[in-house]
Amino acid sequence: MHLTKADLKNTEDWKRKGFLLPSFDYKKMEESTLQNPVWIHFGAGNIFRSFPAVLMQTLLERGITDKGIIVGEGFDFEIIDRIYKPHDNLSLLVTLKPDGTVGRQVIASVAAAWKCGAEYESEWAAFKTAFKKQSLQLVTCTITEKGYALGRTDGSFFPFIEEDFKSGPEAHLNSMMSKLTALVYQRYLGGKQKLALCSIDNCSRNGEKLEKAVTTVAGKWVGNGFCEQEFLSYLKDDVSFPWSMIDKITPRPAESVQELLKKDDFEDTAITVTGKNTYIAPFVNAEKPQYLVIEDAFPNGRPPLENAGVRFTDRESVTKVERMKVCTCLNPLHTCLAVFGCLLGYTSISEEMKNPVLNKMVHKIGYDEGLPVVTDPGIINPREFLKEVLEERLPNPFIPDTPQRIATDTSQKLAIRFGETIKAYIANAELKPENLRLIPLVFAGWLRYVPGIDDAGNRFTPSSDPLLGTIQAALSGIHPGDTGPFTEVLKPLLQDDSLWGVNLYTAGLADKVIGCFTELMAGPGAVQKTLARYVQ
Repeated sequence: MHLTKADLKNTEDWKRKGFLLPSFDYKKMEESTLQNPVWIHFGAGNIFRSFPAVLMQTLLERGITDKGIIVGEGFDFEIIDRIYKPHDNLSLLVTLKPDGTVGRQVIASVAAAWKCGAEYESEWAAFKTAFKKQSLQLVTCTITEKGYALGRTDGSFFPFIEEDFKSGPEAHLNSMMSKLTALVYQRYLGGKQKLALCSIDNCSRNGEKLEKAVTTVAGKWVGNGFCEQEFLSYLKDDVSFPWSMIDKITPRPAESVQELLKKDDFEDTAITVTGKNTYIAPFVNAEKPQYLVIEDAFPNGRPPLENAGVRFTDRESVTKVERMKVCTCLNPLHTCLAVFGCLLGYTSISEEMKNPVLNKMVHKIGYDEGLPVVTDPGIINPREFLKEVLEERLPNPFIPDTPQRIATDTSQKLAIRFGETIKAYIANAELKPENLRLIPLVFAGWLRYVPGIDDAGNRFTPSSDPLLGTIQAALSGIHPGDTGPFTEVLKPLLQDDSLWGVNLYTAGLADKVIGCFTELMAGPGAVQKTLARYVQ
């Protein structure tokens, strides 16, 4: 069996193997979408194929809509050429369930997949035409948090962004944010129709990040004479930037899933690594649980995605849901498992959950240290969400997720994933941050992780992190087996509130971190022993 529309006509072969096929007329869907598009998405990778594309397929299957999605890729063009075009824009979603059963569904809701850049003239022209259509209601993005960044933390812009500012909307642009702004400018020129631009990337205040990036680019173009001043008023008055929270674990395509599909006689299983290091395949593997909460701010209307499970609410509730997940019920637990998993030699999150000490640790961080100050969004119960994470999602042996993947960019995550909880303890008159026991241990564990020496004394390569070199340099004179004292070496780091979210001395936690770090450094086996002592 091959993933092409021609091969899907042999329906009996697919159904006999348990594959769920689309029942709608995708030729009519393509025609209707291209004539009157309602949804354009940028970021053609795995999370789009496993989640947003499936949402629209659900509406198509139920006859709620006759429209699909136009997807664009503005960064890694190989995705379009090597995955979408050879397979007629189809994807195979493999859902990995905790009970070991596997769902196989062919996703056919993508009406067109185009490379987004002026160098691809016909595809760029097609995007410009689509953006001018009155029917277009929303443009979404899954381009990772880095995709919204225009510059450095010191306020200076990246050189390639500076080039875009000087080139203007009709030029060959570098940044996806510049390309998106140029397309929105086409909509402005074509009649100033209203539109929603919505980031559904897994990052805090994503709508704010998108709005700031688009308005910054537009402002520079106005200042350089490329666009009218009124374009800025249009962005303010007629374009919305809804905030959202997305949650669905979608690892890279796994070899275990590849082998499973081969046994089903599904032949298009090649896993591709592009020149920009994107891992992609004709199939995408993901867990079953999924959450998407979006601020209901769509000035030109929207597809009724609530019929596919999307929760629409106000911005405050979106923020609360995001804080609940990122600060308490999922992301801190992931970071804990990532740090100690690497130190203890694990390569699977689900295997870590079989370790009674690590399992108990994340339970305690979630229930005992996090829930007392959790932000309750009202629309999702935090305790039930946490229970699902700990009992179904993290232990799922069929999700090929690794601590090494999750450990990426940890320095950028600690302040949100743990710092917000510490701040909540400080703000609560009935709670004392110095009573926290395991969060300081995670901090110390990350400092123990940074040098790249595991609990057995073997070297490993820490995951990429923008501050990795800086922290390694600060700890360069320290090695496992050293007994300290470490106070003077650690003090500058522990005072850095940009790293932890708070000054750990002011919060009363610095001595705890130093104490934990000292125990973790005591030599081979010290990590395992320290974890057991603190958790039990």
